Amino acid sequence: MKDLKSIISITQTLKLLYVEDNEEMRETALEILSEFFSDIIVAVDGLDGLEKFQAHHFDLIITDITMPNMNGLEMLEKIYENNQDVLSLIFSAYNEEKYFTQSIKLGVEGYLLKPIEFEQFINVLDKITQKVEALRSYQQLKQYKEIVDYSAIVSVISPDGKVTYVNDAFTAISGYTRKELEGYNYHEATKNEQKKHINDEIWRTIKEEKKIWRGVTKNVSKQGAVYYLDSTIKPILDKNGNILEYMAIRHDVTDIMNPLRQLNDFIKTSKLPMVILIKIENFDNIENFYGQNIIQDMEENFAKQLLTFVPDEMTLRNIFVLKNGEYAIAVDKTNCKRDDDEILTLLKELQSHVEDAHINIGDLDYDISIVISYAYGEKVLENAKYGMRILEESNQRVILANNLADQEYQQASENIKVLKMVKTAIEGQKIISYFQPIVDNKTQEIVKYESLVRLIDENDKILAPFFFLDISKKGKYYTQITSMVLDNAFKALSLTDKDISINLSALDIEKESIKEKLFFLLKTHEGSSNRIVIELLEDEDFKDFEVIKSFISEVKSMGVKIAIDDFGSGYSNFERLLDYQPDILKIDATLVKNIVTSSFSLSTVKTMVIFAKEQNMEVIAEFVENEEIYKILCSLGVDYSQGYYFGKPDILQKN
Repeated sequence: MKDLKSIISITQTLKLLYVEDNEEMRETALEILSEFFSDIIVAVDGLDGLEKFQAHHFDLIITDITMPNMNGLEMLEKIYENNQDVLSLIFSAYNEEKYFTQSIKLGVEGYLLKPIEFEQFINVLDKITQKVEALRSYQQLKQYKEIVDYSAIVSVISPDGKVTYVNDAFTAISGYTRKELEGYNYHEATKNEQKKHINDEIWRTIKEEKKIWRGVTKNVSKQGAVYYLDSTIKPILDKNGNILEYMAIRHDVTDIMNPLRQLNDFIKTSKLPMVILIKIENFDNIENFYGQNIIQDMEENFAKQLLTFVPDEMTLRNIFVLKNGEYAIAVDKTNCKRDDDEILTLLKELQSHVEDAHINIGDLDYDISIVISYAYGEKVLENAKYGMRILEESNQRVILANNLADQEYQQASENIKVLKMVKTAIEGQKIISYFQPIVDNKTQEIVKYESLVRLIDENDKILAPFFFLDISKKGKYYTQITSMVLDNAFKALSLTDKDISINLSALDIEKESIKEKLFFLLKTHEGSSNRIVIELLEDEDFKDFEVIKSFISEVKSMGVKIAIDDFGSGYSNFERLLDYQPDILKIDATLVKNIVTSSFSLSTVKTMVIFAKEQNMEVIAEFVENEEIYKILCSLGVDYSQGYYFGKPDILQKN
């Protein structure tokens, strides 16, 4: 979960429509909402809300349900007919299953009961801000795709190295016609200035390893002009992993290479180099609206204006135009008699001057804001770049980035140690599974077990997934871990006659080798496959929703049951629940943990149970730690319990 400051930084950018007919409730809620939202428009009923929505653009709607003229759900239904991207949240005094079900079908992000509990409100806002970020990223990706289609240099090569396609941008920069390229070996048809070891690396990566290669290549046009391309080359594979062709997406970075080279030369020749990296915020938005020629003019004009903004007290006169709205100012710090605090003050002044000015783009004056990362001494450029990365992920505007590269290296070293430990454990068959019992609430008898991965380190210490699983996902070992977990789970079928639950992530399901192994094991254990339960996280980020639907359909046809894990941890995927058609809902541990003290948790679990029963789903409650929690769950009609009250995860012994 984000911290409160991060949540507010996003909600402040959202335009909110708040619909509430009760004046007293409205005024009370607005006091809270104004802390999070700076742009709020109020409506007094559903009809008023619909009219205001049609007159303005909103990012989020918060509405009551029962109101005169038109209720909140009716209003949302009309809005969602033509506006699927707007997010919504229900504040209601009614804890009725019909309203909850209607909200889910509409795609509402959250359903909060009045009076609103602040903690629950923050949790919902966190989920909403995550979805806002995802939607914004998706919209940006769509625009990026359009840009690539329009401006990228594209070529396609067959497995034997013959050119099968080039676009106009490729012929323009290379000087070769399509007739001179298509059907011919790429390296024979063009002049190739690459060093042998780089060519060998490219072909080893894309042909032997079947991976993406990314780097800058040096090329010579038909006319003899040298140009540099930022190249991404990907092997296109069939379902069996055979290479069909190679696709290359390239961008001309010839102009960028020279400034970078000059900057590095300056750093090498300085006694105490100081580099100030300046980046235009939201530069991608500028690129989306203006042509390349206008962008280039703007970058050059901004570079000239930067020099005028630099305070006279600093001898900063070497400026380098990099790429993507980024600039570097370099100076030998021995000529700048300022300490870090003074430099920081001067850079903030520079930032203020820039933001008070207007940069001409075409026929328009554009307001520009910048972030600044600076460093001096050893690894100066590397440190400044790491600082820029931190600025992009935080609310800071200026940062002194000395030693960040070493810190990053230290973290990378720690990650490498973990990966080495994982590799050793895999090789030594020390990836094991513990099994936690799940009991029938009516009989208190064990009816299922959940498989939970563990690692035995070099000191024979048993480690929980927290210590190794996330880092493994960033490397090549995660798939091997999942493969061993599958083996362990199916071996457990011979140790017990109870159901065995297996957790699978989005990475697992999207990995063809894992799916193939799972299907093989299911066929091998055909007589017991009906005792396998696959648990999917409610808030898992599946890249392709159709992939998960197809997977669920196939495994269910083999007798496997599907469980949605951590149900209630998020609201973004509620509308997909019915598409998943799960057999089991596992209620999120946070709700169960707080069920004794939180009326919200209690009412939410109650509503979930009602909803599940209506859909003929079984319900499992996690984190059942004591008798008090257990008795409440039983009274609500929860079918099964899992937690330390009934047993910790442990090695499964044969019955």
